[in-house]
Amino acid sequence: MQVKSRNTKQKRVILEVLKGTDTHPTADWIYEEARKVLPDISLGTVYRNLRVLTENNMIQELNYGSSHSRYDGNPMPHYHFVCNRCQRVFDVPMDVCHELNDQVEAGTGWKVEMHRLEFYGVCSDCQQRASMKN
Repeated sequence: MQVKSRNTKQKRVILEVLKGTDTHPTADWIYEEARKVLPDISLGTVYRNLRVLTENNMIQELNYGSSHSRYDGNPMPHYHFVCNRCQRVFDVPMDVCHELNDQVEAGTGWKVEMHRLEFYGVCSDCQQRASMKN
């Protein structure tokens, strides 16, 4: 559901901060970065704007079981890899497999509107750190 909202300076800065990183940051990180441009912005304003941007499909909110949501400035469908060691989230450089929707629909009679797929494992940085310790 789209939410009507004004295009405020705060919203523009939050969106610029988010689109300027590929680290899938938390709201707290976005808040700290936004304060560099708008020192008087509040954490509540950041959360409200993240909610509106998510509801308007301008960004994605990612929840992976941790206590803090992460945010993705790329609203287009794509897959993610979550490192089980450092908890970083990476975009997976592959096309979305739309055939999965067709396969599920054919096997169940359901109408699939979208799917979400995450990969979990150990990122290359954590693998390298582990090999240096051994």
